[in-house]
Amino acid sequence: MKKLLTLAAALAMTSAANAATTWMLSAEQPDANYLTQNVRQFAADVKEATKGELVINVQSNSTLLKRPEVKRGVQQGVVQAGEVLMSSAGNEDAMFEIDSVPFLASSFDDTEKLWKAAKPIIQEKLDKQGIVLLYAAPWPPQGIYTKTPVTSMSDLSGVRFRAYSASTSRMATLMGAVPTTVNTPEVPQAFSTGVIDAMLTSPATGVDTQAWDYTKFYYDTQAFIPLNYVIVNKRAYDRLPEEQQQAVTQAAEQAEARGWDLGREQTDKLTKTLADHGMSVEPVPETLAAELRKIGETMTTEWEKRAGEEGTKVLNAFRGN
Repeated sequence: MKKLLTLAAALAMTSAANAATTWMLSAEQPDANYLTQNVRQFAADVKEATKGELVINVQSNSTLLKRPEVKRGVQQGVVQAGEVLMSSAGNEDAMFEIDSVPFLASSFDDTEKLWKAAKPIIQEKLDKQGIVLLYAAPWPPQGIYTKTPVTSMSDLSGVRFRAYSASTSRMATLMGAVPTTVNTPEVPQAFSTGVIDAMLTSPATGVDTQAWDYTKFYYDTQAFIPLNYVIVNKRAYDRLPEEQQQAVTQAAEQAEARGWDLGREQTDKLTKTLADHGMSVEPVPETLAAELRKIGETMTTEWEKRAGEEGTKVLNAFRGN
């Protein structure tokens, strides 16, 4: 009788394990990054809401898929879900880089307003590709990191400048710099080996990669606030029971709200961390600021032309026209 009870318990446990659904989620950043922490909390919330029937296994720091591979990997079912920089798909469709048009929206309030205007269109585009958009969360505003002081655009002429998207590549070109694509984990080595000499990125990436080891100056440019979105394979999502779909949607709504709060909270803290480690954290010199604003105007015009009627619709909604 005791053996029968033990066997029954083992079978019950096996049945419960088999009943659970497991998703693999490729997250971009290291575990210390608040965006990754938000993804992990989202996964924990889903597991709790589904009583363990849906488990999302988060693999951080791009160990499963690199940035350029994530969207297609989710679309093809290589992984069920992914978290990635939205503008990494900017070459595919201009709408995916609306968050990365310089100086179109530099504050969190403006960027959140821009995102709400663009979100339905982006959801529709992803849906047609077999992808479900779960949520998006912001990085801190983008600033310029250099080894030497910068007062005007001429100081960046010919400099090898890290680019991580089509938008940042175009911006570097308009600055007179040489855009060089480098993924986040490779940034320290790229600086130390002379592959790049400067970059535009957030205080979060600066802290993640310990920018004080390879640069000296951080200019608080606030060029734009990029977004990471979390997406899931539509077939995987549709296979879930309705109550589990609702749990995922509700957890995603909470993660989006939490992500915006974290972005606002972390920006000053992360910028202070750069200064505390000896970096010179400075406002943008007036000459450089004026030159950058002109680049922003140029890139906004270029973006709207590429995005067509959809882009104009979103900009009008954002501007209240």
